[in-house]
Amino acid sequence: MSYTEVPGAQVPIRMWADPATVEGVAMQQLRNVATLPWIQGLAVMPDVHFGKGATVGSVIAMRGAVCPAAVGVDIGCGMSAVRTSLTADDLPADLSRLRSRIEQVIPVGRGMHDDPVDPRRIHGFPAAGWDDFWGRFDGVAEAVKFRHERAAKQMGSLGSGNHFIEFCLDETGSVWLMLHSGSRNIGKELAEYHIEQARKLSHNQGLVDRDLAVFIADTPQMAAYRNDLFWAQEYARHNRDVMMALYQDVVRKEFHKARPVFEPVISCHHNYVAEETYEGVELLVTRKGAIRAGSGDYGIIPGSMGTGSYIVRGLGNEASFNSASHGAGRKMSRNAAKKRFSTRDLEEQTRGVECRKDSGVVDEIPGAYKPIEKVMEQQRDLVEVVAKLKQVVCVKG
Repeated sequence: MSYTEVPGAQVPIRMWADPATVEGVAMQQLRNVATLPWIQGLAVMPDVHFGKGATVGSVIAMRGAVCPAAVGVDIGCGMSAVRTSLTADDLPADLSRLRSRIEQVIPVGRGMHDDPVDPRRIHGFPAAGWDDFWGRFDGVAEAVKFRHERAAKQMGSLGSGNHFIEFCLDETGSVWLMLHSGSRNIGKELAEYHIEQARKLSHNQGLVDRDLAVFIADTPQMAAYRNDLFWAQEYARHNRDVMMALYQDVVRKEFHKARPVFEPVISCHHNYVAEETYEGVELLVTRKGAIRAGSGDYGIIPGSMGTGSYIVRGLGNEASFNSASHGAGRKMSRNAAKKRFSTRDLEEQTRGVECRKDSGVVDEIPGAYKPIEKVMEQQRDLVEVVAKLKQVVCVKG
């Protein structure tokens, strides 16, 4: 057993992180979660850190209830990666043109496409179910009065913050394409709407933290949330699929002489809810900053923009509810990082990576994150490493 068990009010807190190194406010959030009447289990990943309501890097299993703040405001955020037939020998000495081409084709930051992307016009894109997905938009849009046009134009866009697109090499010299994004503004709007709705419900008035407000099974509020939640999770998956298809088109054109071939895409959410059964009990499992790591499940665990990432395969550890960390995890806030580090520090810590090195991304500097190698060491019983990647290009919003 590689986890530490900390006592909790309703359930023990199983920690794959060293409790002594977890910030006090994050430990208090974990204790708060353990007081919820509906909770059946709580697993804490080695990348755990303070979040809204619930920590980032926690897996919360509840029976007949779900906490929208424990999903996070970027519903369905996650990763996609694909190995290519390209190798290090195919790369030019200057990768700035490749970065520019990616940024031209895939909107970053708050940007969006001028016109909605038609996936049927993208080479090899699996467009099955596309019309059905958008056909369900009206039922979602009623909740937040969100404009269909903006949601459609943001489909296939990156966003900002810790979202990224990377061009990587593994230890054998093979090229991988990787990206990290979620449900864009529609997911954020839906999350904030439902968090506020949950806070108003009578059964949530006595909670130690109102941000832990839940919806209960067999209620209209739960039905509405599940409808919007699962739609937003699907939006996030489609968003990554469209971006990856656009990214592959860029690579085909930039490396046309090498005629690149792409293996099947690995994709995983790390802010989401899943219906899963443990010991014969049906549970709603919320992973906020955690991936599913069931036996044989492929996953992606990124570090920071100057370190590296891991392609992993789950070991099916039910003590963690078949989960693992979603990345390195922040060790300081964005504001703290901006105060501590300079653009010169950013240049030094991202040496050898073709990326932005300006003040707008100093808060994403590698020094603001936990060492990814230590995080991986703490979860050896959750995943096995399939490939270690090092980025040579990193696109940030």
